[in-house]
Amino acid sequence: MSGLLIHNANVLTMDDTNPRAEAVAVLDGRVRLAGSVEAARAAAGPGATEVDAGGRTVLPGFIDPHNHLLSTAESLAAVDAGYPRVGSAADLVAVIGAEAERTPPGQWIRAFHMDDAKFPGGRPTRRDLDGATGEHPVIVYHVSGHQAVVNSAALAWSGIGEDVPDPSGGSFVRDEGGRLTGMVLDSAMELLLPLAVDIGCHGPNFHTDLPAEQLLGWLSAAAVPYLSAGVTTVCDPQVSARELRVYRAARAAGTLPLRTFGMPLSHQLDSLTHAGLASPFGDDWLRLTGMKFYSDGTLLGGTAKFSVPYGERGEFAGSLYHHPDQLVDLVTRAAAEGWQVAIHTQGDAAMENTLAAIASAARVSGPDPRPRVEHCGYPTPEQAKRFTDYGVIPVNQPNFLYDSGGDFVRRLGERAHRLQPMREEIDLGLRPVLSSDSFVSSLRPMDTVANAVCRTTREGAPIGVEQAVTLHEALRAHTLDAAHALGVEDRLGALRPGYLADLVVLDRDVESLPEQRLREVDAWLTVLDGRVAHRAS
Repeated sequence: MSGLLIHNANVLTMDDTNPRAEAVAVLDGRVRLAGSVEAARAAAGPGATEVDAGGRTVLPGFIDPHNHLLSTAESLAAVDAGYPRVGSAADLVAVIGAEAERTPPGQWIRAFHMDDAKFPGGRPTRRDLDGATGEHPVIVYHVSGHQAVVNSAALAWSGIGEDVPDPSGGSFVRDEGGRLTGMVLDSAMELLLPLAVDIGCHGPNFHTDLPAEQLLGWLSAAAVPYLSAGVTTVCDPQVSARELRVYRAARAAGTLPLRTFGMPLSHQLDSLTHAGLASPFGDDWLRLTGMKFYSDGTLLGGTAKFSVPYGERGEFAGSLYHHPDQLVDLVTRAAAEGWQVAIHTQGDAAMENTLAAIASAARVSGPDPRPRVEHCGYPTPEQAKRFTDYGVIPVNQPNFLYDSGGDFVRRLGERAHRLQPMREEIDLGLRPVLSSDSFVSSLRPMDTVANAVCRTTREGAPIGVEQAVTLHEALRAHTLDAAHALGVEDRLGALRPGYLADLVVLDRDVESLPEQRLREVDAWLTVLDGRVAHRAS
């Protein structure tokens, strides 16, 4: 493999011993040197391809430590029901109706990203969707991924009648007369679609049974949006047998678009223990890193578990996936088997259960367990201080503050301003990371960086601006610190000699940009494993 030299650049290496450079040399899939043009040219070797970056910023490739890669690929091929394209139940009926016109009768119609908190009339119902089509079963996934609304044909297809009981960890929303509205929350989603796996009450089930060839095609096509945004590594935080089979097949076929790490969902703990498997397992292209657990539900859908209920009328009490003692048992058993643990947690009441589980796990873990709290929505100041006892890694997604911040302020009041308190976490000496939670929000890292730095809602209002971070802190949280969360900071996340050659040349010098324009930035050039994988036209 010939060398690569990128020069005339503002290189931010994320290497504290050599934080800035003007050029980077790559050879044989590794970073050889970040430094002066002359030194880098010599390190790249004779015949190296030279790229003049034109003063643009160069960074390690972005690492997204909480990104549902396969589900994102699936959502990109489905109906887009996201805001502002769909801002009302009438809009939703229109886009579903248009899809029904080009879909054979009897075939499922699937849509993603519905944000009904922004609908003037509130949640849509199956009757609304029945107005779009009665000839197709329809499922529309909420933007949180934790709930969905279906039409009557979908309920009939699934054999769900008015007398269906609520499963543990979920529910069927009913109207005042006790009739099903078509809205299905959390683990009740398990009963809707033909599913590839049964995950019980261990989380929302969006692992639909689809042809492997279709999933592989969508996964391969996802290379374009990811690489054009500068993403070179993702960690899928909810891997079932479905995801792992598809990722393995793509790896074997050479079509896996990115370095893909995964966290098996906790319903597999016993079977993986029986097989003698624990993390880390795999290579630098496909690796299992930890195990995923759910404590509570979602802020967006009203199922996050707070000590004081939230909502405009205090109507959201939240829900738990497991009894607190069961969560402690699950997490402790996984830690004893060697798994890094990662627990989805939003509300402060759920956070208390999560901390109890992490404390129990710490007694049986190895010397560097790095427990993760996914989303880490609303830790109290006292809970955040307790994170330092266990080296907790808060996995933040500030895109939610932009996408739904106005809804959070409306539902949570003053509590909304300390959601994802990243400034506080850094000041405590923690290493919080940035992630997207795509398919739930934008997969573009510079959107995430901008939202961590600006802390404003879509409407332009501030939301917890005292928890904002600097540009450099945000970039580090999406590169080197993200690599630390995955346990690979010894080879990824920095432009340091010997590290794997994943890097991105952004399409401008981000240090010279006003903060409010950071969202405009994309990748001008993306290098993955030493090869140019994307070049802007």
